[in-house]
Amino acid sequence: MREFESFEGMAMLELSDAERVRIKERFDALVDGFCALDAFEVDGVEPLVSVLDLRNVMREDVASKLMTRDELLANAPEQLDGYFQVPATID
Repeated sequence: MREFESFEGMAMLELSDAERVRIKERFDALVDGFCALDAFEVDGVEPLVSVLDLRNVMREDVASKLMTRDELLANAPEQLDGYFQVPATID
């Protein structure tokens, strides 16, 4: 419990004795769980990104004709010096 008390002091926590015991039990259970995982042999096992066998379906990335500035601004309600003009959002 001494090691936990130093962490309590570093975090500037004020815990009752009952809270200290409960948190220490949960912390010990967490550490035990990680120790149990450490027992598995994983050499040569590829990391798994997803348990689902799904792939993104994307369209072909094909270059297309770029629009000129005038074409882009043709339907703009307001423009100023070749840029879209929008209402001010910050005064």
